[in-house]
Amino acid sequence: MYENLDIITIGEGLVELSSNTSLKFAQIFDKYYGGDSLCSAIAALRCGSSAGYITKLATDNFCEYLLDAWGSEGLDTSHVKLTGRQNGVYFVGKKDNKSEFVFYRRKTAAMSLCIDDIDFGYIKNSKCVYATGFVQSLSLSVREVVREIFKFAKENDILVAYDPNFSEKVTTSAEAKELFEEVSPYIDIIFLNTKADTEALFDTHSIDKVLKILADKAIGASIIREHKNGLHVSNCGCYNFVKYESSRVVDATGWEAAFNGAFLNYYLKGYDTIKCARLANALSMLQIKNVGAIKSIPDKIETEKLYNEIYG
Repeated sequence: MYENLDIITIGEGLVELSSNTSLKFAQIFDKYYGGDSLCSAIAALRCGSSAGYITKLATDNFCEYLLDAWGSEGLDTSHVKLTGRQNGVYFVGKKDNKSEFVFYRRKTAAMSLCIDDIDFGYIKNSKCVYATGFVQSLSLSVREVVREIFKFAKENDILVAYDPNFSEKVTTSAEAKELFEEVSPYIDIIFLNTKADTEALFDTHSIDKVLKILADKAIGASIIREHKNGLHVSNCGCYNFVKYESSRVVDATGWEAAFNGAFLNYYLKGYDTIKCARLANALSMLQIKNVGAIKSIPDKIETEKLYNEIYG
């Protein structure tokens, strides 16, 4: 018997070791976990959704910690597969008021996830599936997993959400376009930013041009984060803009992924897209005030309290 889940995300779970000081001088690190689509799943969970996670974990010394930590959040890990290899690790510190990172994630367990690991009955009992371009880029087998799950979801009236999460450290613009085009026929909701995504995928920073391209591709809802300005929210031709509110930034790691999870949570609950964007914005404003991508994600009560303070 499958559990009916609101959201299932596909990705790579990483061990996060964070410090409030520069990595050069740090003596003590807080252990937690990270990963872009995992961050979205936890944000959705903390806002009230049920969520499942599809990945592979290595049976190393971090495996039990990760499964226990995810389980304590309420994340469904029944379809997390175990294998050899190793789990990825990253360090995050603070230097000159900016976050600094060191990643160790070569040949991780998640990269070996393949289509034979997927139980499509599990997918069929969900309301939404979500993945990122970063996840697609892990390996050819993971890329196939994302494509086939998205295709299956579309065929079964399950919402498909996607964020290219482009980074020139991971893929080229040409590769990012290929990854996007491969899944674009299945996407219902897309999250983009003007700092990297729109130029890499569409060769433009113009919001109007991007919205036109997305409309031509029949992608119903889009949330475009304009760097330092605000959120451009479009749904079936209805357009709105949400201005960013000033907020103290301690660590912006993972804020976009957390935003996505919160947005999807409220969207699945039937809220209109502008309210979803405002609620997600409130969550991300709280998330960036502390160190750690997932550790700092607030819960539903904190999120909705700030939303009411800002938007009434």
